[in-house]
Amino acid sequence: MTGKFTPDDLAAYVFSRTGAPNDDLLVGPAFGEDAAAVRVGGETLVVSTDPISLAAERIGTLGVAIVSNDVAACGGVPEWLTCTILLPDDDPALLDTITAQLDAEANRLGITIVGGHSESVSALSRPLLSLTCAGAADRYVSTGGARPGDRVLLTKAAGIEGTAVLASDFADEFDLPADLVADATSFFDDLSVIPDAAALEPFAAAMHDPTEGGVAAGLTEMAVASDAVLSVDPGDVPIRPETRRLCDAADVDPLRVLGSGALVATVSETAVDEALAALSDAGVDAAEIGTVERPEDTDHEAAGLRLGDEFLASPPADDMYALWD
Repeated sequence: MTGKFTPDDLAAYVFSRTGAPNDDLLVGPAFGEDAAAVRVGGETLVVSTDPISLAAERIGTLGVAIVSNDVAACGGVPEWLTCTILLPDDDPALLDTITAQLDAEANRLGITIVGGHSESVSALSRPLLSLTCAGAADRYVSTGGARPGDRVLLTKAAGIEGTAVLASDFADEFDLPADLVADATSFFDDLSVIPDAAALEPFAAAMHDPTEGGVAAGLTEMAVASDAVLSVDPGDVPIRPETRRLCDAADVDPLRVLGSGALVATVSETAVDEALAALSDAGVDAAEIGTVERPEDTDHEAAGLRLGDEFLASPPADDMYALWD
């Protein structure tokens, strides 16, 4: 199996085993919550950690974007980063490539790499990175804060990360036109949601960045974490033309492929126009894609995502996993 463990497994074996209690822990491990919040003096420190192993060509770029997005999506300003680099071979050239990517993306986003660890592990077949990012937040915004009556917003579009990875890692396999590969590879520049989150934070009841499983998984995680039903019409979800072409070539669903680059948020009905205007002022495209309901007010009577005619009570697996088998 490739992908995340089930909510039941996480509850049984992870969330209940968190070591010594500490009064300064404000938000700890919980389903759908990608970052913790810790009281440090009079401030709130947001901390997140993430691995990345499947995407190979731009793994350093992706790693920095993904882990810093988790901090930003909780209302934090990503500032500090550590990275463990595990390589399949003692390959200085590959180490050079990855650390150059880490350095360039961290510098572009204003993040300082403060430490980490690097070694070769013969049991690996591809590089593996594990990154931790931290930054201060004026207000922690949880994944599980969606309220009945809220409207669901999505920034940029679905499948941005998946589009970039398909172009960089699978161009030859799917015999993609050179112009499409060039356009889609440029999506690596759109992976950060730091500007998106900064614009939305004053209005958001909940924020979450879709990663594995794409927008469908991200919306489901927000719904379950909020004990709510998110109702979304798939036709309202923005999808770029390059994403449609590449997903058609790979026979994958744009709503179920790596989704970094988009940010999901819920805001009150009265704040929608102001939130969309703030995003526009920040140069970020966005769309209203759905509503938040109480489970008891729906046909399902359980938390989850109503995606057109489909109901998801747990996040779907990413359609791209099979491409690496």
